[in-house]
Amino acid sequence: MIQKGKIIEVIDYIQDKGFNFCRGNAIKYISRAGKKDKAKEIEDLQKAVWYLNKEIERLRGGEKND
Repeated sequence: MIQKGKIIEVIDYIQDKGFNFCRGNAIKYISRAGKKDKAKEIEDLQKAVWYLNKEIERLRGGEKND
């Protein structure tokens, strides 16, 4: 991941921004989609969507996963 002209690790970005578990995992899967294993690009994006849906559920008053 590149931020302000320098490359940083995704985990460092997630921690720096204070993202919770679901948001952090969504960012992780979006960031690596197609890079770690091209054959799993769609699967990685689907995982990101799953985590985003869990976060939306939490925000709507569903299960707490902070």
